[in-house]
Amino acid sequence: MSNSAEQHAPAAGAAALKLGLIGDNIARSQAPLLHGLAGRLAGRAVTYERLVPRELGLAFDELFARCAVGGYRGLNITYPYKEQAARKVRIDDPLVRAMGAVNTVIFEQAGASGFNTDYSGFIAAYRAVRGDSPAGHVALIGAGGVGKAIAFALLTLGIEALTIADLDLAKAEDLVARLQAAAPALPVQIVGDPRAAAAGADGLVNGTPVGMIGHEGTPLPREAMAGARWAFDAIYTPLETQFLADAAAEGLVVITGYELFFHQGVDAWRLFAGLPVDPGDLRRLLHEAGAGPAA
Repeated sequence: MSNSAEQHAPAAGAAALKLGLIGDNIARSQAPLLHGLAGRLAGRAVTYERLVPRELGLAFDELFARCAVGGYRGLNITYPYKEQAARKVRIDDPLVRAMGAVNTVIFEQAGASGFNTDYSGFIAAYRAVRGDSPAGHVALIGAGGVGKAIAFALLTLGIEALTIADLDLAKAEDLVARLQAAAPALPVQIVGDPRAAAAGADGLVNGTPVGMIGHEGTPLPREAMAGARWAFDAIYTPLETQFLADAAAEGLVVITGYELFFHQGVDAWRLFAGLPVDPGDLRRLLHEAGAGPAA
């Protein structure tokens, strides 16, 4: 289907695990490398394709349908298709159903199942940096697929209140409705300006593509970060965004998008392959490949 597949050497006699990533602006995604290295550690052959709908001349629904019958074991789903994917799969986890976004799809004989490892990956990334420290009052910039996953993860991390900033009011209102259904007592509000969202916040979260390679910039000026305690950026290409550089300069504890990428990838691999992977070994191999910081 695509000429952008990455292949990794199989163990003798092993059938290749066919995986793919559907998204826009994914030429620099390290997901093919991560899953190929996980396969190497597990002794399992892996092929992993980058699948960009517009480059293939297909709508998302058409591409998804082709993958469903194309021998794929599973897919990662990234911006901007996580919410569309959620409408095309069976979701057994009630929390993932509540958030309405999936980033991992498994194809089985009974049909396609959806999962959200952004949710579990963010919790792991947050705790690795901040331990049991509560998230406090959080400003979330961006209410799309990754924003939904992070918002629901924050429910687990002791969030006190959430302020959402998104230019797409319908998306923000949809997220508020989903959160209120899951946590009726949580104070949630919507504002139009990220600077207004950041006022008085303990945590600052960028869930938009602003700052990604190809979408350079920052969604929040440095002066608006004063007084916050921590910041997270969902972007990991580049590893250091302007958003996180500004946050660090203001003295905030920063959680990089690489940590989300890594932890969600480990969780997705276990779903795809049903095999464990040693996180320390995987980090080391990614670093040696020039795709991540030192372990």
